[in-house]
Amino acid sequence: MSFLAAEPDPSSLGFDPDRLQRIDRHLAGYVDDGRLAGWQVAVMRDGQLAHHSTYGHRVLADSSPWTTDTIVRMFSMSKPITSVAAMMLYEEGAFQLKDPVSKFIPSFESTPVYRSGSFTAPVTEPQTEPMRIWHLLTHTSGLTYGFHNAHATDAIYRNNGFEWGIPEGLDLAACCDRWAELPLVFQPGSEWNYGVSTDVLGRVVEVVSGMPLDEFFRTRIFEPLGMVDTEFWVEGDKRERFAQLYFRHPESKQATPMPAASLSSRPTMLGGGGGLCGTADDYLRFCQMLLNGGELDGVRLLGSRTVDYMIQNHLPGDADLEEYGRPLFAETTFDGVGFGLGFSVMMDTASNRVLGSAGSYSWGGAASTVFWNDPVEDLSVVFLTQLLPSSTYPLRPYLQQLVYQALTD
Repeated sequence: MSFLAAEPDPSSLGFDPDRLQRIDRHLAGYVDDGRLAGWQVAVMRDGQLAHHSTYGHRVLADSSPWTTDTIVRMFSMSKPITSVAAMMLYEEGAFQLKDPVSKFIPSFESTPVYRSGSFTAPVTEPQTEPMRIWHLLTHTSGLTYGFHNAHATDAIYRNNGFEWGIPEGLDLAACCDRWAELPLVFQPGSEWNYGVSTDVLGRVVEVVSGMPLDEFFRTRIFEPLGMVDTEFWVEGDKRERFAQLYFRHPESKQATPMPAASLSSRPTMLGGGGGLCGTADDYLRFCQMLLNGGELDGVRLLGSRTVDYMIQNHLPGDADLEEYGRPLFAETTFDGVGFGLGFSVMMDTASNRVLGSAGSYSWGGAASTVFWNDPVEDLSVVFLTQLLPSSTYPLRPYLQQLVYQALTD
C-alpha cells in the first residue's frame, strides 16, 4: 500500500497542522516566481503520514501537474541505496570493511596519488595506504568528480570524459578501470572528498554478488520493499510521469529545461552513485526500512545493529565534514555534520545552526532533492524537485527548520 494514499492526521502525530502549512507556503514561492517548476514534500512520523503536498508542474512546457506518483531523477539519493546493498553483502560475509578495493577490482591496486603539478602534467606518488571498502562508503577514498572544478584531479576527470556524464559506450566495470588510472586527490583515508566512490562500491556489489547492479537492486531491495517505480531507467507508461530536469537561467533566473539523457531504456553504465529514478513513495519505503532498524512490513534487509553502525560518524577523530572534507558541492555548510557508511550524520545541531536532532542522517541529490531520517523523533522527510545544481537555492536548511518548528508535542 502506498504511504501517500493515507489521510494525514498531523495532530495525532505531534504536529500543529497550521504550522505545517508554513512548509507549503514557503516552497510555493519558488514556483510562483519561476525559480522551480514544481515540487513534492512528504513527512512521516511514527510510521504514519503526517504531511504530504505537491505544487507546480513536472513539465512546464505542457503544464503537466506534479502528481503524487511523479518520477524524478534521484541522482545522489541513489548512494544510500547502493550503500545498503553493500552492507547486505557485508552481513553475508562477502567482504570485510578493511578489504582492499583491489581484491574485487584489481585495477585499483596501483592507482596513483596526486602530489603536485598541473592537470596536464601531474606529479604523482604510490598509495601508502590501499584504498579499502570503508573508504568507498565514507568518501575518503581519494576519488573525485569532474564537476567540482576545485582541484587539478577534477580537470583530469573532465579531460577523460567524466564531468556530468561518462564516455560513450563504457559500462560500470570499464568506468572503474578508467578511474583507477586517474590520480587520487589524496592518500586514501586522509581526507573526505565527494566523488565516484559509491559508483565503485556498486561495482564491488556486482563482483561479489555475481549480479548486475540493477538485478541486485530489483531482486534484493526494490521488490522486497515494494519500491515499484525505482529503476535506472523509465519506460512505457511510466514516461508520462517522468519530470523534466531544469536549471536556473543565468539571466532570467527562471527554471529552464535542461537537455538530459532520456533514460528510456537500460543505460550501459549503471551508476550506483547517481543513476536511479523513482518516486517519493518508493523512497519513503526505503527510509522507513532504515528507521525501523532494517525491516519494513515483515521484510528485513539489514540487522538493526548494522543500521546503527552505518549511522555513526566514521570520520577519523570524530571530525565533522567542515574540518575533514574538501569544499562540498552543496548549498549549506557542514559544521557539526559527520559522515557514516553512506549518509551524512548530524552530530551537533548548535554548530550546524539549523533546527533538528543529533543522530539524524541524510543525503540529497544534484537536482535539489533530499531525504532525512531522525531516530529521535521517529521522523522521515522526503523532498523532490528537479533543479540542477542543488547549490542553486538553500532549500534543504529551510525545509528542515520548517518541519521541526511544526512539532509541538
